[in-house]
Amino acid sequence: MHSDKLNTLEKRTAVSLASVFAIRMLGLFMLMPIMAIYGQSLEGVSPLWIGLAIGAYGLTQAAFQIPMGWLSDKYGRRRIIVLGLVIFAIGSVIAGLAEDIVTVTIGRAIQGMGAIASAVLALAADVTREEQRPKVMAVIGMCIGLSFSVALVLGPMVAETFGLSGVFYLTAVLAIVGIVVVLTLVPNSVTKAKSGEITASSSQLFTMMCNRQLLRLDFGVLVLHLMMTSMFIAIPVLFSNSGFLVSDHWVAYLPILLLSFVFMVPMLIIAAKKGQEKQFFLVAIVMLIMASIGLAIQTDFTTIIAMLFVFFIGFNFLEASLPAHVSRISPAGQKGTAMGVYSSSQFLGAFFGGITGGYVAETFGFSYLFASNAALALLWFVFASGMVLPISSKRVSIPFEFSDTANAERLIEQICQCAGVIEATLVEDENRIYLKVDKQSYDQVSVDQLVTNFN
Repeated sequence: MHSDKLNTLEKRTAVSLASVFAIRMLGLFMLMPIMAIYGQSLEGVSPLWIGLAIGAYGLTQAAFQIPMGWLSDKYGRRRIIVLGLVIFAIGSVIAGLAEDIVTVTIGRAIQGMGAIASAVLALAADVTREEQRPKVMAVIGMCIGLSFSVALVLGPMVAETFGLSGVFYLTAVLAIVGIVVVLTLVPNSVTKAKSGEITASSSQLFTMMCNRQLLRLDFGVLVLHLMMTSMFIAIPVLFSNSGFLVSDHWVAYLPILLLSFVFMVPMLIIAAKKGQEKQFFLVAIVMLIMASIGLAIQTDFTTIIAMLFVFFIGFNFLEASLPAHVSRISPAGQKGTAMGVYSSSQFLGAFFGGITGGYVAETFGFSYLFASNAALALLWFVFASGMVLPISSKRVSIPFEFSDTANAERLIEQICQCAGVIEATLVEDENRIYLKVDKQSYDQVSVDQLVTNFN
């Protein structure tokens, strides 16, 4: 009889890994609300370089996150997580010592090289029971979201007292705290839970990048984070031009984020209950378009606040919905690879948001930056209109001793005939069958009987 609650080890895993992940993301996000203002004191500064400094981590994060996951398979999860945090701390110190914008950008790029996401999620899979993994992943996800809100509040406060370099030094200290947490609190996994539902597979990457439905979501998260990153090239400056002290910017950010979350939650609930996920998804994109147009023609502080509120309702809804849709659409046993491509697209969006937003702001001004964001969101709306969401399903995995290819293929064919089975995938090197099944009609007994007979 399996308990439906997290055991002591799983609770410790969830809290410790969520803390490590949140600490790192906090360090990355704290720069966003302050760089456009405090970066003006650096040599060689321009809006383009401000954008590059904000988004540089995205390029290296996208490039390194999947390989770091593979390295953790070979050298151990905790070692790679510690290595990633050391690299992150080094990048933070380099940026803190910098007197010019180019060196800050290099430091940010090095920060991104310490990509620990894949290793963290793989370690969570190693030490938790399969039926409890979604809860642990949810805790980690919530802490990442919380770190963004905390960063928008903490960044301006720290910068006001200690300057831009102080933010980077605090980030380095946080990385060291993260290392201590990993070495003292994070469980050390002995068994590697190689799971196509958690980790990316090199053999599946091309297939995932050619899946049209997944590409719609990958493009969407790229645009979403491009818009969010580019926005912070302009918003802090607009706040300051309105007479709002930088140290007080958090007074605007915090209520906007909290209230937008309050308004977003009912949207998620109603969309799920009424089976209108796609319709609400498109409405959220429209909110991004409206907010961007409003910011492009804004004339006063009140308009900026109102448009940011609309933007973050849409942003939070889409940020919560996109991973769930990737999970629903990705083939059984291949969610890890699908999420790897999705996450890389997300970080590339941050990079492109920095570089394109900086270029547009420098060349044409902030109004054109927001107008270009609106145009991109409109293009996303067109692509998303063709999105097809499958029926609500759950994922099941079954151990299977693989011995003969022909028999295994015959077993998969028979499993697919069982009630409620939507899709079945046999992963030979894991000795496991992954199923995507209808929650209402799935016949577990029939499937178990088939597998038992073949075994």
